[in-house]
Amino acid sequence: MGSVEVLAGLLILLIIFRDPLAGALDDPRLQTWTTVFVSIMVQAVPFLVFGVLLSAVIAVFVPRSFWARALPRHPALAVPAASAAGVVLPGCECGSVPIAGSLIRRGVTPAAALAFLLAAPAVNPIVLTATAVAFPDNPEMVLARGLASLVVAMVMGWLWLRLGRTEWIRMPRRPELDDPRRGRAFWAAVRHDVTHAGGFLVLGAMAAASINVLVPERLLQTLADNAWLSILALAALAVLLSLCSEADAFVAASLSQFSLTSRLVFLVVGPMVDLKLISMQAGVFGRRFAFRFAPTTFAVALLIAVGVGAVLL
Repeated sequence: MGSVEVLAGLLILLIIFRDPLAGALDDPRLQTWTTVFVSIMVQAVPFLVFGVLLSAVIAVFVPRSFWARALPRHPALAVPAASAAGVVLPGCECGSVPIAGSLIRRGVTPAAALAFLLAAPAVNPIVLTATAVAFPDNPEMVLARGLASLVVAMVMGWLWLRLGRTEWIRMPRRPELDDPRRGRAFWAAVRHDVTHAGGFLVLGAMAAASINVLVPERLLQTLADNAWLSILALAALAVLLSLCSEADAFVAASLSQFSLTSRLVFLVVGPMVDLKLISMQAGVFGRRFAFRFAPTTFAVALLIAVGVGAVLL
């Protein structure tokens, strides 16, 4: 049975059960779920495609010797250099994952690639401009977000140098990248990354939409009344909502019942640790990596964001 037969069977089932399905679609909770899911996908897919295309270019057309010249030889110095590269490469976390995978395949030290993965979605010009627009009365929020995110990326890169193990990263074998015809290798890499990363993006968006519907809104106001609980609540909310980094500043600005520091935590944690990002990291680097890297990043981002917020906000 091929895909055409499966599609035909699904269409027949939709026709048979159209009345019960139509009634179910009128449920307000399902409509909310659909809205959240579609909004996440619409925000993320263009940047995912951009990241996949850039990833394929790096994997196929950029020689390994380029990275040896572009980054400092010492891994500890390569980490801040890779973090700073995120400033000039617009994109969100959906695109940075496949790019980081390609960097590792091209011989870049994992610490530098992971620092770029964390920095690029949070310190690029598009995100910082969106933050300035969302917080017109608090320009210090732009500086706080950029500084905190850059520090987190560098700290995580240096932590990987100190504590990380090569066997935790299990990159899938990519024989299509060895095709001597670069055009075919490029499009094969694009098809693979769109299918692979896109599938994990869908799973993460579905989980985020489900949580968005199940968590009652009145709980947010209760948490906002406690300074420390509000910080933890927005950190967890950033993980669960899985917003694109180009749009999360407007959501943070709308949460006016929370303090600026707690909203800064939301903006720093979100582009580095969320459901769709954890899913994509597990698909690209392996589950052993994701289950260690994501919790550590969450803790470091939370602590640094609180510290920067205490000083600048």
